[in-house]
This record gives sequence, C-alpha cells and structure tokens, in this order.
Amino acid sequence: MIRRYLRLLGVQLRSSSLLILQYRGDFVLEGLVSLFWTVTALAPLFVVYRGREAVAGWSFGEALLVVGWFTLLQGVLEGAITPSLNGVVDHIRKGTLDFVLLKPADAQFLVSTTRFLPWRATNVLSGVALFVYAFHLLGRAPSIPGLFISLVLLGSSTLLLYSLWILTVSAAFFVVRVDNLTYFFQSIFDAARWPSSVFKGTLSFVFTFIIPLALMTTFPAEAMLGRLPLHSLAAAVGGSWVFAYVARQVWLRSIGHYTSASS
Repeated sequence: MIRRYLRLLGVQLRSSSLLILQYRGDFVLEGLVSLFWTVTALAPLFVVYRGREAVAGWSFGEALLVVGWFTLLQGVLEGAITPSLNGVVDHIRKGTLDFVLLKPADAQFLVSTTRFLPWRATNVLSGVALFVYAFHLLGRAPSIPGLFISLVLLGSSTLLLYSLWILTVSAAFFVVRVDNLTYFFQSIFDAARWPSSVFKGTLSFVFTFIIPLALMTTFPAEAMLGRLPLHSLAAAVGGSWVFAYVARQVWLRSIGHYTSASS
C-alpha cells in the first residue's frame, strides 16, 4: 500500500516538473522573483535590530535562524501544499470533485498531490543559505544532535502546515468562498518569521497552542542552537500528530457534506 502511494507521488512530481520545464523562462523568472521576496523579507529584521544587540532574548544571528526556517517552510507551503489544495476549492465550487472521489485511491492523498511548483525550491535553498550565514555571525557551528532534532522538527512542522491547510480548505464544503480564510491563514503565517518570545499574553498562547507557529520556526531554531528542552520536542512531535488526526477526521466529515454537480 505504501509503495503504491509512493509511486503515485512520484508520478505527480514528474508531471509537475515536466510541465514547468516546458516553460524554462518562467521557471527561472519565478525563481528569481522568489529570491527577491526572500531578500526583502529580511528588511524588517534589520530595522528592528538596528542599534540593538538582542530582542526578546534573541540576538540578530539567532533571529536569522528563525527567518531561515520561515523561508524554508514558506517554500514547502507555497511549493508543495497550497497549489494542490487550492484546486480542491475549485472542484467543490464546480461540483467536479466526483472525478477525484471515484478514483481507486484515497481522496485526501490525491487532492494533496495534484500539483507542485518546483521553482519554490529556491526558498528552501535560501533558507539553508540563511542558516549558514546565521552561524557565521554567531561564530559557531550547529551541534550534530541539534541538526538531527531540527530535521525531525522539519517533518513535524510540515505536517502541522499541511494539517492547518486541510482544516482551512475543509471549510469550503460548508461556505461558498474561503478566499478570505486562506488569505487570513497566510497573513497569520507571516508572524512565524519572528521568535515566539516576541509575542506576549494572548498572542503567545495562540501562536503556541492554537496556531502553533512557535513549533514551526522557533523550536527548530532553538534545536539548532542546542537549547530546545526535550519536553518541547516531544510536545512539538506529539502536537503535529494530533493536528494531523483532527484534520483527517474533519476532512472525512466534510466530504459527507459534498454535493456534486449531478445531484
């Protein structure tokens, strides 16, 4: 079963790559635009740290690690998650989701792997470059255990992002338009570029437990710095699986409310 779905994923990745390579000029242009936005995203960080050695307990180099994780996950979100799941909304509006539901494979898997944007890999590379530069500023290298833990958290962060997006898209089964919800989610995700300790009170609670942005960018950065407590690691991994389970159940219930165009 797992091998079958891995083959299906491979087919979808090849299809998206071949489609993009038919327009190599657009591929290069989109990659350059993505790189440009990555550079401009650093501007607020430079402004905030002008004349300051640390903000909320984070030095410039340490905060740059958080931005690196934000950039990397933004590439995952906009390159692998958003393109496919946005198509679900169109299927629901047009009543054409039947074509997916009738296929002999899990519907959630199929709608989640319909389309990829390979040029968004530039965000991933930009994130890695920011990691290298950040540790250069810090005058040290990440520990081997820290790198391993950060890779585990990369998987947890990706699962969290995907689960939150599934929850957002599932709203399309109940309301006519979810554009505002998707824009709202993307706007909220922009806050992940800052260390979680910057936010206080209610925002700190929301960005840790309700929309766990801290688990996506701050925790991995702390892991690379070698200062993430084990209980926080366990909470991040466990929390991502809880969100995945909830998203799966919401998706299955939402499909029950789907009405096709032929109904």
